[in-house]
Amino acid sequence: MSASAQVPPVHVASHETDGTTRRRVLELVASRGPVTAGSLAAVLGLTAPAVRRHLTLLEEDGKIGVHEASPAGTPRRGRPARRYVVTSGGQSELAGGYQEIARQVLRFLRETGGSEAVAGFARQRFEAVARSYAPHVTADTTQGRAAQLVQLLSADGFAASVRPVPAPLTGTSAGRAAGAVAPAVQLCQGHCPVQHVAEEFPELCEQEARAFSELLGSHVQRLATIAGGAHACTTNIPVNIPVNQTNPATTPTEGK
Repeated sequence: MSASAQVPPVHVASHETDGTTRRRVLELVASRGPVTAGSLAAVLGLTAPAVRRHLTLLEEDGKIGVHEASPAGTPRRGRPARRYVVTSGGQSELAGGYQEIARQVLRFLRETGGSEAVAGFARQRFEAVARSYAPHVTADTTQGRAAQLVQLLSADGFAASVRPVPAPLTGTSAGRAAGAVAPAVQLCQGHCPVQHVAEEFPELCEQEARAFSELLGSHVQRLATIAGGAHACTTNIPVNIPVNQTNPATTPTEGK
């Protein structure tokens, strides 16, 4: 599902340079990918050919790539639209130059205190994040809390979005129809400011998922991570669970 269909266009100012516009295209691909040139053009208020020019240059630079999976839905005639996602090179550009320092610090911590010291740091870090987010995650429903969490994550540079998806029910109950589905949402993070650190220290991803569970008051399942090679970190959140029932998050299933 393309998030751009529900978001008002963000018109690009006429005085912006090509480099500035290209950076905004990269950021939008991170937050909304897989996304087409047409969808990006509608958001940016540019022509599709102008956006394709930026996409071509970003692809040549190795910052974005074409998403291989076909979009869900009825196949259409003709050549399918190219849908773009950010590559590892694009993630590095968005992240800036501080990740290597962070990796060196965590390596030192692991060498001097062992893996338990790294896990303790990750737990403490995301407990602090959860405390700072908690006053702003106050909706009565899990879906409402997920929307509030997305706003906070986006403000912190994670290019987050929330997308409704069907989720299969688990377990057996009397009267439950076969094939029934429970409502759920997926929290997608198109950018990870600590991607390369998390590749080496998966404790960061694990504790982040637990913080999400605590904030949302719901069991969550990490389906994919950028550190594990996916184009986005994707977390499945059932929305039929009362928000006052907090369950531990499951272990990430990809890249760990």
